Amino acid sequence: MSPSVRRAAVAADPGAAPVTALAGVGPSLAQSLHRLGLACVQDLWFHLPLRYEDRTRITPIRDLRVGESAQVEGVVEAVERGFRFRPQLRVAIGDDSQATLALRFFHFNRSQAEQFVPGARFVCYGEIRHGMHGPEIVHPAYRRVPDGASALLEDRLTPIYPTTEGLGQKRLAGVVERALDRLPPQEALELIPDDLREPLHLASLREALLTVHRPAPDADVRALALGQHPAQQRLAFEELLTHHLGLKRLRAQVRRHRAASLSGDGRLRSALLAQLPFALTAAQQRVVREVEHDLAQSKPMLRLVQGDVGSGKTVVAALAALAAVEAGFQAALVAPTELLAEQHWRNFLKWMQPLGIEPTWLSGKVQGRAREAARAAVAAGAPVVIGTHALIQDGVSFRRLGLAIIDEQHRFGVHQRLTLSEKGRDGDAVPHQLVLTATPIPRTLAMTAYADLDVSVIDELPPGRTPIQTVAISNARRAEVIERIRAACSEGRQAYWVCTLIEESEQLEAQAAEVAFAELTAALQELRIGLVHGRLKPKEKQATMAAFAAGELSVLVATTVIEVGVDVPNASLMVVENAERLGLAQLHQLRGRVGRGSTASSCVLLYQTPLSQMARARLEVMRETSDGFRIAEKDLELRGPGEMLGTRQTGQLQFRVADLARDAHLLPAVQRVGEAMLRDHPQSAQKLMARWIGGSERFAGA
Repeated sequence: MSPSVRRAAVAADPGAAPVTALAGVGPSLAQSLHRLGLACVQDLWFHLPLRYEDRTRITPIRDLRVGESAQVEGVVEAVERGFRFRPQLRVAIGDDSQATLALRFFHFNRSQAEQFVPGARFVCYGEIRHGMHGPEIVHPAYRRVPDGASALLEDRLTPIYPTTEGLGQKRLAGVVERALDRLPPQEALELIPDDLREPLHLASLREALLTVHRPAPDADVRALALGQHPAQQRLAFEELLTHHLGLKRLRAQVRRHRAASLSGDGRLRSALLAQLPFALTAAQQRVVREVEHDLAQSKPMLRLVQGDVGSGKTVVAALAALAAVEAGFQAALVAPTELLAEQHWRNFLKWMQPLGIEPTWLSGKVQGRAREAARAAVAAGAPVVIGTHALIQDGVSFRRLGLAIIDEQHRFGVHQRLTLSEKGRDGDAVPHQLVLTATPIPRTLAMTAYADLDVSVIDELPPGRTPIQTVAISNARRAEVIERIRAACSEGRQAYWVCTLIEESEQLEAQAAEVAFAELTAALQELRIGLVHGRLKPKEKQATMAAFAAGELSVLVATTVIEVGVDVPNASLMVVENAERLGLAQLHQLRGRVGRGSTASSCVLLYQTPLSQMARARLEVMRETSDGFRIAEKDLELRGPGEMLGTRQTGQLQFRVADLARDAHLLPAVQRVGEAMLRDHPQSAQKLMARWIGGSERFAGA
């Protein structure tokens, strides 16, 4: 873009100007802002406060309440410097309420310490804590009040912004203020047409931005803290709308392509169904019909299959893969972990080898000649390919990919799904996409997270499954739980003992598993016990799993690597250590490893006391229900969507203002307005996506 064109663009849209256009923003400050993802003026408009501080009034020291933040004004009564454990500065200030407050500093320099002299007056702000001799503030924000002057108070609430190292609140707030001075008039800023916005009684965007950055002293602080202020709701609506438009646009872009019609003769599928030792449930049959209908079209299928743990999604995927093979195309299945991918590969091998099909295996652990051979087979047209994200990487090319199957979608981002799809692109034709998840997703979340997909639900478990009894037991009763394992195994059944840690460290998890393994081996000497964790070699891991599946081991001690994809019908007891540390979705997945046969099964959730309120609520839900969708609704309510979908890593659902659990009531209107904008105001929809998604808009135009 030439300088003159760029100048014209900035004149038309002041938000497009780089941050360096603001007074006082030089290269060094611009670099700090870039670290926060703030490149242009508009980014600063939407860099919203995390919280607010009320510095509009002075609170008498006598009225301070522990746990709340407040601003006080007082005179220094005493100063004490000490070196107990580490240097510290303690300042006592008093006010007209005849009470004293301690200010405590652990990090300070000489000039700071010299400011605090008896008789000097200060205004201080911070969180009130219990001190040794009454209330105290550790590292308060403070300023000295000149002799004879009165304290200057803020005329509005003080916003506190997300910041980065080396960039203080005061400096960042100053830059945001200068950016807000460039906000254009309402007509130029608003992108949601009035006829769509007004019936919803949404504030104007200009008014909403000024309110969240500069809330008046009488603003509803509680509503602001909860994200429920009308101004925040207005911004949340626009952000949810943008996300919805992006995914709808993605769907429209993909559907604009052609896809091969995969309507084979049904020979392979019939042969597979005939050899299965079980009949498909009515729910599986319904979903298979929906998938087959989509595959027969010359438009790309974009379908999500949700099914609770053990509902039989793998068979649905295998039948879809065989439909592609019958039509002369390749099918590829990608799973997020080595273990889950390998479980799929073994199932497909068992089902497809009798049909004369040898599924190809490719993962990050396949190296050297084996890797080259697998890549060559894929390029030559191997009918069914299964693997981890290694399939998505450069260097893997398909001859004729007709169907891409992605398991546990929430572990992948939209981009990764598109990358696999791109590998099968042939001119204007793209592969069909089938997405599987065992994480039941509440309808509100599915409407938003998967707006680009049609959704099928396998809402029925295979017959013969017995309900799982779940109990929560304190770790103090650990010995009783070990005895329970002995009793179950003496009756010929098997048990899992799962070790969990807060830190996502393979090494620490492995250590925890090894400690539990040693403890159980010593306590249950008559039983054969196996150990599986992420740091074992794949062959060792597989050998142990195979021995457990074959009934050669009574107990399997494992880390959460067994969360998905392990099927041992004889295992009827699951013990989860430190259960209070896991989210509901993960606990539900782990529990689903038992109850896969006809024997009554149990799940013991071992917890450490004291329990937090949230941990107690989670364990309660697990005891009450085994309905995956009820658990998912509760998980969304307790933890929020980012954690639940595992998208903190993928960046797919990183909302700045919106919170799906809190703002679910906005979604029906978001959908209505989204449809209308795509149909009647496509240019405004495009500008909205550019405003909110910015550089991440790749997937919106894919």
